[in-house]
Amino acid sequence: MKSFENNAFFWQKMDTLFLSSQLVVSKKKGEVHPLYNNLIYPVDYGYLSNTQSEGNNICVYKGSLASDRVNSVIVAVDILKKDLDTKLITGCTEAEEEEVLRFLNQTDFQKTIIVRRGVELPSWALTD
Repeated sequence: MKSFENNAFFWQKMDTLFLSSQLVVSKKKGEVHPLYNNLIYPVDYGYLSNTQSEGNNICVYKGSLASDRVNSVIVAVDILKKDLDTKLITGCTEAEEEEVLRFLNQTDFQKTIIVRRGVELPSWALTD
């Protein structure tokens, strides 16, 4: 089976989606979640305008670094909502990414994983 892990074309399309949309920050770092008072946003949180993901806009966690690309993708499963969701991460340090994961994994009902952008080029992208 051919591996498509960290496929450069996937990340290229992800960056195009990110750069062609406006990031709207709806919750600033340190704000309390509107429904769960014990949850405090570890970084800025918002969405990409004019995008779609399961009927909503694509959600984004924005860290402290200036960035014009998507660094990682979070995949979340929620057994209460019976929902699978993806969220983008941009401009986060490694420590901020870990904080986002802790923030999203606080309940027994929702668990998340992170897919980080690779820095290595696949063998098919190398030239002599």
